[in-house]
Amino acid sequence: MMEQLKTEHSIERMSRVFKVSRSGYYKYITKTKTSKRNMENNILLQKIFNIWINGRRVYGSPRITMELRANGYKVNQKRVVRLMQLGDIKAFRKKKYHRTTNSEHNRPVAPNLLQRNFRISEINRVWLSDITYIRTGEGFLYLAVIMDLCSRMPISFTMQKHLRSELVSSAFLQALKIRNYPKELILHSDQGIQYASDEFREILRGYGVTQSMSRKGNCYDNAPMESFFHTMKTEMVCFEKFSTRKDAEIAIKSYIMNFYIKTRLHSSLGYKTPFAFEKNLLLT
Repeated sequence: MMEQLKTEHSIERMSRVFKVSRSGYYKYITKTKTSKRNMENNILLQKIFNIWINGRRVYGSPRITMELRANGYKVNQKRVVRLMQLGDIKAFRKKKYHRTTNSEHNRPVAPNLLQRNFRISEINRVWLSDITYIRTGEGFLYLAVIMDLCSRMPISFTMQKHLRSELVSSAFLQALKIRNYPKELILHSDQGIQYASDEFREILRGYGVTQSMSRKGNCYDNAPMESFFHTMKTEMVCFEKFSTRKDAEIAIKSYIMNFYIKTRLHSSLGYKTPFAFEKNLLLT
């Protein structure tokens, strides 16, 4: 009796998940249960669904395929695509967002040392930084992030209700402390007034850090940083309505520390997390 109830509960749950009728899903599993291949597909479909849920419903077939393989399943992407179509499992994506920093100023501008060379083989050689905003019921919350270009690791981040230069200065000083004050470091950003401020440039000079800036209005010169913010907003922020800045801070910190760094697979890192990539790099 108990097993029957469990089976009925599973059928009810999966029919809701895949947005099909209960009778339709029951007909599908009973019709195909004698086929070994279809039994395997049923198991894989459940695994795909679990990975999709754990990946905040934003994983597409490439990342789900890599996650399955990492868990010991010998599966190709075409099969995963077919099963995702069967289960109506799709990666959620939303609109792009506007820029935050203001480059309309007469302060000194650093040359672009990267020239879009985003392939760096060592950590703590090139860091990227940028600022974005998050809308809340109390007004905007501004987020500044320092990221290692090699590993795509968000080293540090600060959140404030203002856009003064201390927003980026605080994030950068945190990153220096976390990474034990690396030498021969380049910090690349856009030409925003926060990065061109006397305060921030003095901090860079004090720690022997070389400053690099994107060309004016050219977001592709800092593409990995732009990609990080776009990913965060399309995978988390756009699904939330934050009543307070504190609510937003908690959600963003959890997304970055628990999901982006330790769980999310990055195609640019060979489908590894930033945490796993850096760990592997340090061991080699």
